[in-house]
Amino acid sequence: MNGEPDGGTGGTDGTGGTGGTAPPLLQLRGVSKSFGAVRALDGVDLDVPAGHVTALVGDNGAGKSSLIKTVAGLWAPDAGHIRWQGRTVVIHSPKDAERLGITTIYQDLALCDNLDIVQNMFLGHEVRRFGLLDEGAMETASRDTLRELAVTTVRSIRQPVASLSGGQRQSVAVAKAVMARTRLVIMDEPTAALGVSQTRQVLDLIARLSDQGVAVLMISHNLNDVFEVADRIAVLYLGRMVVTRPASEFDRQSVVEYMTTGATSGKVG
Repeated sequence: MNGEPDGGTGGTDGTGGTGGTAPPLLQLRGVSKSFGAVRALDGVDLDVPAGHVTALVGDNGAGKSSLIKTVAGLWAPDAGHIRWQGRTVVIHSPKDAERLGITTIYQDLALCDNLDIVQNMFLGHEVRRFGLLDEGAMETASRDTLRELAVTTVRSIRQPVASLSGGQRQSVAVAKAVMARTRLVIMDEPTAALGVSQTRQVLDLIARLSDQGVAVLMISHNLNDVFEVADRIAVLYLGRMVVTRPASEFDRQSVVEYMTTGATSGKVG
C-alpha cells in the first residue's frame, strides 16, 4: 500500500482527482448504465491511480457490480466515457480489457479445479516449443511469479487447484494476472468466506501488488479489510458516486453513513 498521490485529496463530487502531471491509470467520467427502468449507474466519476489500492464500497444494490462489469467489458455504458492512461477507450469485451492490462477477479475466481496451478496460470496462454507444450518454461515462470508475490504456502506448483485453500486460490488467480502483466487488478470481495489466516494472506498479497506498481480496485463489505489496505475509499449510493477521498480522511462511522444514506452527518476524517 502506498501513500496518497501528490495533490490527490479527492472530493465529495466523486472525481477523486490525483493532481500531478501523470493522469490516473483509469478514469471514469459521467458513466451511466440502465437496465429498463432501473438506473444502475448514474453519472459516475472515478479515478484509479497506478500503484494504489482503491476500495469501492456501497450497500447492496449500490451499483458496485455494474461498475466493475462495465470496466471489465461485460457491459457497455449508456453514457459517459472511460479513459486509460489519459486516453479515451472503448472496452467492448473482456478481451479488450485484458489487452489494456485490466484483469477482474470475481468471487468464483474462474479457476479450473481439475487442473494444477501451472495449468491454471497458463490456461489459454500456454507456452509451446517446437509445437509441444514447454512444461519447464511454464513451471519456471509460475514458480518465479509466486515467489515474487511471496506466496509460500502452496505445497507444489503441480498440485490440483481443487486441493487449495481459499486464500491459496486467490493467490493463484492474482499470480495469473501478474504474469499477464496486468496494470489494474479488480478484486470482487477477495476475502469473502475466508478464515483469519487466509484473509491475512490475501491482504498481504494486495499490499504487495500495490508495492509493485499495480493498481488494485477492491470491492469489499469488510471495512476492517478496507481500512487496512486501501489508500482511497470510493462510496457508491444508489448508482451515484457520493464521495471519493483518501482512506485517512474517513472513519468507519462516516463510511457507513455514506453507504446507507448517501451523506454524512459530521465531518469526514
